[in-house]
Amino acid sequence: MRRILDEETVPLERAAEKLAGQIAADRLVYIYGPGGHSNLASQEVFFRAGGLMHISAILDEGTLLSNGALRSMAIERTPGYGRIVIENQGLKETDILILVNAYGINAAVIDAAIEARRRGVFLIGVSSRQHAEHTAPSHPARHPTKQNLHDIVDIAIDCKVPIGDAVVSIEGMGENIAAISTFANAFSLNCLVVRTVAKLVERGIEPPVWRSGNPPGGDEANGRFIANFRGRVKAL
Repeated sequence: MRRILDEETVPLERAAEKLAGQIAADRLVYIYGPGGHSNLASQEVFFRAGGLMHISAILDEGTLLSNGALRSMAIERTPGYGRIVIENQGLKETDILILVNAYGINAAVIDAAIEARRRGVFLIGVSSRQHAEHTAPSHPARHPTKQNLHDIVDIAIDCKVPIGDAVVSIEGMGENIAAISTFANAFSLNCLVVRTVAKLVERGIEPPVWRSGNPPGGDEANGRFIANFRGRVKAL
């Protein structure tokens, strides 16, 4: 996380500037995390206290672990699946899509990126450059074209996840434990949200953000903006 702060300032600032312009124009920002735990990244910044209301998460059920973990892995490795998801969303050239997948190689995320680019969508990627570049072209998770997400998107944010994801070693244990990718993805995205809000405020725009519905006044605060997003944000 310290490396993300120190080394990813330029792509985070560029991405925040792009998002600020989109939100200033009252347009949505889409986010899709194709992959079992990558889905959590989409949920991290969607309908979340302190989160931007203009973020629309693509919560496709195909790769959700709740539908079966092995099924999820098989679908994220299925060529063509990500293309269908993007087609179903009807994204177009005025849209921005954030694609999040820590490994940045699986067929679903690459197909989503290829289809979005074909449609003229502006792409921001969150993935680990190290993990992608050190995964063999023959790996079964890879898209048939063997591409990496960070090579396809317009702005690549490196979440720094090391090979294998798990980062804690215990003496006497042969395998590392404690995966870092969910933390790294969430941290990267929240850094992006913070910068985006700051840039909007600099423009004199106070963007609508979600307030937790649990404290007093939360529902009322959110209710002031619901009409602008109901029907536009599919998962709302």
